[in-house]
Amino acid sequence: MKNEYISAEDAIKASILTSALPYIQEYAGKVVVIKYGGNAMTNDDLKQAVMSDIVLLHQVGVKAVVVHGGGPEITAALEAQGIKSKFINGLRYTDEETAKVVQMVLCRKTNKDLVKLISRCGGKALGICGLDGSMIRAVKLEAEQDLGYVGQITAIDPSPILDIMATGYIPIVAAVGADAAGQIYNINADTAAAAIATALKAENIILMTDIRGLMRDPSDESTFISEADLDSLAELFESGAVTGGMIPKVRCCEDAVRGGVTRASMIDGRIPHSILIEMFSDEGIGTMIHI
Repeated sequence: MKNEYISAEDAIKASILTSALPYIQEYAGKVVVIKYGGNAMTNDDLKQAVMSDIVLLHQVGVKAVVVHGGGPEITAALEAQGIKSKFINGLRYTDEETAKVVQMVLCRKTNKDLVKLISRCGGKALGICGLDGSMIRAVKLEAEQDLGYVGQITAIDPSPILDIMATGYIPIVAAVGADAAGQIYNINADTAAAAIATALKAENIILMTDIRGLMRDPSDESTFISEADLDSLAELFESGAVTGGMIPKVRCCEDAVRGGVTRASMIDGRIPHSILIEMFSDEGIGTMIHI
C-alpha cells in the first residue's frame, strides 16, 4: 500500500512545477535564442546542466536555438599548431591560418560535441554553421586596429534554422560567416546571437556570461541591476557603469531589443540551471533588458 503522505521534497518539486506553469505557457511556441559560452562551456557539470535545460525547454514547447563560439578550444588548437592567440579589444585577431582553425574547431568539433551532449540528455539536435545555406553573410569588420578576418554581419537568412525547427530538432549554430566571394570570417558569438534573434523575431535572447549581470558599480555586486529599459541603459553607459567586456554584450542586447526581440537577458552561466531560473521564475537570475 502506498504511503498516503508525500515527502517535503516531493511537495517542493510540485510547488516549483506549478509556479513555473504560467511562464511555460507564456513561452510555448516562441523562439528563445541562447548564446552559449563562458565558464558553462568549459565545466563538464555546467555543460550537462545547460544541455539538459535546453532539452527541457524543447520538451515544453519552447523553440530553443543555441548559438555558440568556442574561444578556449580555438586557443588550444592554435597552440597545438604553434600559433599564439592575439586579442585586440576583446576580439581575436584572425589571420588566414587562424580563420581555418576557427572553422575547423567551431564547425567540426565544438558544434558536433554539443549535438552529442543534447542527444545524451534525450534531445534531438542538428548542428550547422553560418556558412550553411549562406545563413550568416559578413564583410571585414572595420576597426581602429586591423583585426584580420573578423567579420561584421551584413545579413542573416534564418531559413536553415526555421527548417531545422520545423522538423522537431534543436538548431545548434556555430558563429562563422562568409562574404559573397566565400571568404570566411570569425564572428563574435554574442553578435551572431543578437542578429539571429532579430531575424527570427525571438521572444528572448539569453547571453550566458561569467558574471552576475549589470551592476551600477562593476566592483560591487550589491549594486546589481535586475531590469533595465533602453533609456536607463543609455544612462548606465554615460555613467561608466558598463565597461570592458560588458560593453559589446550590452550593445548586442540593445541591438536585439531595438530589432524587435521582446527582451534580452544576461545571466550568470556559472550557476547550474540558470536558464530555467531566468525564464521560469518571478525573480529571474540575471539582468533583463527591454524597451
